[in-house]
Amino acid sequence: MTSRVAACRSGERGARLGERGAGTVLVLGVVAVALLLGLGLAVLGAAQAARGAAQAAADLGALAGATALRDGFDACVTAQEVVRRSGSRLVSCEPGGGGTVRVVAARAAGLQTPGPWAGVLGEARAAARAGPRQVP
Repeated sequence: MTSRVAACRSGERGARLGERGAGTVLVLGVVAVALLLGLGLAVLGAAQAARGAAQAAADLGALAGATALRDGFDACVTAQEVVRRSGSRLVSCEPGGGGTVRVVAARAAGLQTPGPWAGVLGEARAAARAGPRQVP
């Protein structure tokens, strides 16, 4: 009987030795998933921030363009300057009838500094229209 108990104990010890390090692999897997999740959230945050900045630049550009048009100046030159000062790029500017101006602005998503990662997420675009309300 004692030899059977000794065999079981040595078999258990052999099984445990085969599982050594399994917890380390599990922890590394969980850490890798957490890092990927954090990276994904950071990318989404950067894209949302770029979209908000592009929308703010388009809004300001459209308002400045409509005001310039009302005062007799070139709406698109004014809108381009305002969008540029906002850190974005003017994609299009269309003065419409009745003193309205439609502006589309774009801003690079991701890092704003020059380098290999600048604009890696693409561009965020936003449009805005300003001017008197058009009555149908």
